[in-house]
Amino acid sequence: MERLHSFISGKSIRFKLLLYFMTLILLPIITLGVLGNFLYSRSIEEQTNVQTEQMIGQVTRNVEFYIHDMENIIHYLSQEPKVKQFLLSKPSGDNVALELAVSRVIETFTGVHPEIAGILIVNEQDAYISNEMYRIARDPLTEEIWYKRAAASPRTIELFSKPIGRNITTTLNYSADDVVSIAKAVLDPATGKCLGVILIDMKLSILKQVIEAVTLGKNGFLYIMDANGGIVYAPVNPIVYRVKPDWLINPAGSIVKSIRDSEYQIMYKDSEYTKWRTVGVFSLNETLQEVTDIRYYSLLIAGITLIFAVITALFFTSSIVKPLGKLRSLMKSAEEGDLSVRFNSKYNDEIGQLGRSFNNMISEISNLIDMVYVEQKRKREAELKTLQAQIKPHFLYNTLDTIQWMAQGHNAQDIVSIVGALANLFRIGLSKGKEMIPVQEELEHIRSYLIIQKARYEDKLEYELVYDEAVLQHKVLKLILQPLVENAIYHGINSRRGGGLIRLEAQIANGRLLFTIADNGMGLSPAKMQEINELLSGGERESSGLGFGIYNVNERIRLSFGPEYGLRYYSVYGEGTQVEVWHPLLDEVSVCGKS
Repeated sequence: MERLHSFISGKSIRFKLLLYFMTLILLPIITLGVLGNFLYSRSIEEQTNVQTEQMIGQVTRNVEFYIHDMENIIHYLSQEPKVKQFLLSKPSGDNVALELAVSRVIETFTGVHPEIAGILIVNEQDAYISNEMYRIARDPLTEEIWYKRAAASPRTIELFSKPIGRNITTTLNYSADDVVSIAKAVLDPATGKCLGVILIDMKLSILKQVIEAVTLGKNGFLYIMDANGGIVYAPVNPIVYRVKPDWLINPAGSIVKSIRDSEYQIMYKDSEYTKWRTVGVFSLNETLQEVTDIRYYSLLIAGITLIFAVITALFFTSSIVKPLGKLRSLMKSAEEGDLSVRFNSKYNDEIGQLGRSFNNMISEISNLIDMVYVEQKRKREAELKTLQAQIKPHFLYNTLDTIQWMAQGHNAQDIVSIVGALANLFRIGLSKGKEMIPVQEELEHIRSYLIIQKARYEDKLEYELVYDEAVLQHKVLKLILQPLVENAIYHGINSRRGGGLIRLEAQIANGRLLFTIADNGMGLSPAKMQEINELLSGGERESSGLGFGIYNVNERIRLSFGPEYGLRYYSVYGEGTQVEVWHPLLDEVSVCGKS
């Protein structure tokens, strides 16, 4: 109790009131619901079992009645004088009149009993008479299994469900699945010798009427098995063939089995007369559906009562709890950075005053942040515009100087080439005022720049441009590579004795654009590398002493796409420098939320 009191004391007033109400309501509902459902379930199950036993018994008696009727017909046939005469006769061509007389006797019984599909009388000489059935092959009928079994047990009838494989066919075109065969031997009263066998094919439709007239709930059913576990008749139902005969080991009983993820009760009873077994199958879930419905309505009523109780409790506590909870939620949102939240209160008490003070505070903070953001944005935009408008004078002078000495020492074609490269350089640099250009144009800009620098440095400068075709149509901020290549030439290749190599590679890596600019110049000292890394991680350019190139390329990318993009420098003093430019993979132009 002490731990429970400690637990509750730390909870809100709303929680405590709801806990009390729910405890008082749920205790009687759970007690009555569980006990009542248990007792009612037992009662329903017992009533269902009694009714099912009665139905199985009734069906068994009805089936026995029809089979017994067929046995009586066989007895009456065997007592007919003409039939006796045929059973005692030997095969002869003079038996035509006798066969016609026997056929008329057979027709008398089939006309009165429509459930009979056919009657076949076979004597021990392998002669036979039937109005509907005839022999298929010359093989003797006395060697058929039905004949032998009947002759071996002359005092009892023999039943054959689904009589397939017989040397018999019929003019009525019924199959073995449509009939059940009843065979019985005919004995000579004087000698007790078997004179022959009478076979009757009874239509299963008569059993179908008996079985389907009985229903076990909505989806329950009855079916009949023979002594070997074969199906005599069963309604169309996939559950029938999942009931295993070895489950039903006693002459009568009841078992519960799981079939297709559902619980089924199986009740059965054997017939002492036919040796057949009548089986009833019904779903326990369906049987207890009424209990389930009552449970459902009980839970529904309990839920409605519980909801009403909770609404009542909330009504009495909401005047204090609701505005405080709302104000607490707004403060949490503001703490996480959402300064658009406002407390809209209809109260004029202390909570309303607190909410208005909160709104004033958030408004002041938001105004200050907007003011700082606008100031910084204008500063960055002015600096970027200054960078984009700036063209290094010494580069223009060197280019013009190169054109001059080339005109003196070479033919006009070289001049055309370098002037074309310079024009291409200016054209891509302007780009009609666009901030984003295809990677292909950015690489052409670098190629034009390197052509001009190659003309100036001759054998001292070699360069390679390597790129994947897949990167060419993606978008990139313009003029981010030229300052880095220029830096590699002036601070790397210029400081090296002999010729130098600049390699620029463009590829897609980790879902981003990656440009790599590597030179085999003098490289950077550890101190200079530390200074550059501090600059790239957010340091002030004025404190670094470096020019616009590295700083502004890095800042343009970071300001446009975020701090996860930008430049990364790697260098080994005396061996060379490599700079990686990480840029998002863009198919459409999108910078700073503009497209």
